[in-house]
Amino acid sequence: MQTIILAGGYGSRLSEETVDKPKPMIEIGVNPILWHIQKIYAAYGHTDFIIPLGYKADYIKRWYAEYASYASDMTVRLGRGIVERQEAELEDWTVRLIDTGLETGTGGRMLRVREHLDGTFLMTFGDGVADIDINATIAFHKAHGKLATLTAVRPPARFGHVELEGERVSEFSEKPQAGEGWINGGFFVLEPGVLDYIDGDDVYFQRGPLERLAEEGQLMAYRHDSFWQCMDTMRDKLLLQDLWDSGKAPWKVWD
Repeated sequence: MQTIILAGGYGSRLSEETVDKPKPMIEIGVNPILWHIQKIYAAYGHTDFIIPLGYKADYIKRWYAEYASYASDMTVRLGRGIVERQEAELEDWTVRLIDTGLETGTGGRMLRVREHLDGTFLMTFGDGVADIDINATIAFHKAHGKLATLTAVRPPARFGHVELEGERVSEFSEKPQAGEGWINGGFFVLEPGVLDYIDGDDVYFQRGPLERLAEEGQLMAYRHDSFWQCMDTMRDKLLLQDLWDSGKAPWKVWD
């Protein structure tokens, strides 16, 4: 099943990092968050990726073109100008990198890669990770038979949660997942028919199309109440980096 990962936005809320690179290429560890998202999908057997590009598209294209070289050992014979790359265990992925325009909306980007799709497909944003079972979302989607499934998540709280009994703190938990309220966490399963809800380049999928799908009873929610985290701010980036450095990153569902 093909996976679209949207990677064309400006990432203006992370301007400290996105002056020189697009947001999906901000590193967590030594690899960009885009790679981490692909690893999640690949862990469940989904290795055919379509990545619509926009802002600094050349940066992403260059990274993938050079990844095989950087990820393997090499011998350089300087006198003869020969570079020999030793075999390395690289991810067996197909990655289509498609420039979809600088100002195109998220829906417009999906519409522009329509010709590369061959059936039910997966889609997510290039800035969020989760310990999600991708195949469970697909099974849920197939069971209900509607056009679209989104993953509903509980966002992590920004502050510690306190339960009070009078003036006594009866319970404290440091920045838990929110106890109530669900938001769109991405990790969609979609039928090709959802693209008929997108009218053109300037459409944002999260607005009109999803609203219309919901109104028509064609949008279902797969509830994921475990770890999910987007990377909207530098605070988020540092949190993800700390989790990765600890060796206990919850989204690392691969071996």
